[in-house]
Amino acid sequence: MAVETSVPGTKRVTRGKIVMLVDNGVNGDSRVQKEARSAAAAGWDVVLLGKSPTKKGQRWQIGEAEVRLLHVPTPMHRRRHEYRRAVLRAPLAYKPGPLAAYRKQRMKAWRTELNIQLIQAVRRRSAVGRIKLLPPRVFSKVMSKWVGLRVSQTNALEQRRKDMQSPLDRFTTAFWLRSMGDRAWRRLDPALWDMELAYGKVIDSLEPDLIHANDFRMLGVGARAKLRAEAKGRQVKLVWDAHEFLPGIKPWNSHPRWHVAQCAYEREFSQYADAVTTVSETLAEMLADRHGLKTKPDVVLNAPDAEISPEQAAEPVPDLRELCGIGPDVPLAVYSGAAAPQRGLDIMVEGLPQLPGTHVAFVVLRTGSDYMNQLRARAQELGVAERLHILPYVPHYQVVPFLAAANVGVIPIHHWPNHEIALITKFFEYSHARLPFVVSDVKTMGEMVARTGQGEVFTAEDVSDYVRGVKAVLADPEKYRGVYDSAGLLEEWTWEAQAEVLDGVYTRALGGSAPSRAVTQVPQVVA
Repeated sequence: MAVETSVPGTKRVTRGKIVMLVDNGVNGDSRVQKEARSAAAAGWDVVLLGKSPTKKGQRWQIGEAEVRLLHVPTPMHRRRHEYRRAVLRAPLAYKPGPLAAYRKQRMKAWRTELNIQLIQAVRRRSAVGRIKLLPPRVFSKVMSKWVGLRVSQTNALEQRRKDMQSPLDRFTTAFWLRSMGDRAWRRLDPALWDMELAYGKVIDSLEPDLIHANDFRMLGVGARAKLRAEAKGRQVKLVWDAHEFLPGIKPWNSHPRWHVAQCAYEREFSQYADAVTTVSETLAEMLADRHGLKTKPDVVLNAPDAEISPEQAAEPVPDLRELCGIGPDVPLAVYSGAAAPQRGLDIMVEGLPQLPGTHVAFVVLRTGSDYMNQLRARAQELGVAERLHILPYVPHYQVVPFLAAANVGVIPIHHWPNHEIALITKFFEYSHARLPFVVSDVKTMGEMVARTGQGEVFTAEDVSDYVRGVKAVLADPEKYRGVYDSAGLLEEWTWEAQAEVLDGVYTRALGGSAPSRAVTQVPQVVA
């Protein structure tokens, strides 16, 4: 990661203090990085709080903005009932915790020890020794079966608690929703408190004029900080940046209570937002309708920077083709962004046998994730492993020139409600890289590509139609690249234009009268 610093000890006057909140490690989240940098460049004193991937906090600078990653302990990631024994449902199960694994391992150790003692008795030709070992060997065998039965009941109980499909589980979920309404997330997913308890005191100590909460999990954290400040007589404005339509996402967590809890959490705290921003006009209308917002959210597209700072420009951009080990004439299709089954990356692997000579590059955050390993294994089965390349992210300001070395930019996402309503980050990155598109027929992006002629639209999850689209683009790439010469097509799709919108949101939220602050630049600390 390239580190950007400012001169320590110098002072500058700012338009007011903004604390930005995000529930990730900042690196890899281009939107929040650009928000922080551009807001600080516009004269705001910006502190961006994120979640540290380790148990240690971290700090660095993005331009004039300070980034702090906080350690977030997670003792509440398990629900209360998961810590209790289920005497009626599974009377033989061990109590939750490590006891079951310990007892199982202890039985294995005991039987191993008895087996060694038997071998030693045989070596000594001691009939008495072998006879003495008979009762404990029989008893250990019986006890092992007993412990095995209890362990199986323990594992079955844990699985039932994950599935939450029993009549009792469905009843309790419905009971909490009916009795507590939107406050039911406290029972359904108490892990949301872990974020609050890690971020809350830090926000309060910073005494911001405005809190910018990114996405739904930070919405409640920001809202409670706003309420605490107002209780002390200090006014704080809250801007909620909604990245997606929560009811339409594929749940990140498979627990049946997770999604309903997040939706309740978002509904409870959306009322405290003084302003809302989001990523598309369609989503703005949906949010206004769902949360009864008085004004439609402002749209801030996650477009790439048209210009980058001198220190960023000085960093050499990695060569995509060199990392793939291929020359300039080899056809290369690229996908850059989040990697998950609903993103449809498997179709790019499945299509390789029908695209001889074509290579595929995945530019993803976690190159060693289970999903990436599954795709590697599938490529091996198909005999195309040498044409699949899995590469890590580059800094957000290098993404466009990095991707420009490819022949095709692919967006193969599946039909999920949230996928239908926005032009996502990689859409703008591919566009500024002047890549021809091959995109699935999700509503907003599919219609845009069909209208502009930037590429080909294929039927989602249809390998044959995907292959058709790639072949069409590779046969005449200049036909699609030429579209980018159209006047005005890319000008609106820049972060500089979006930063002006965001700055206007801050200014209006604060009534145009945020207090000026003298800020002393502090030395950067890198963990």
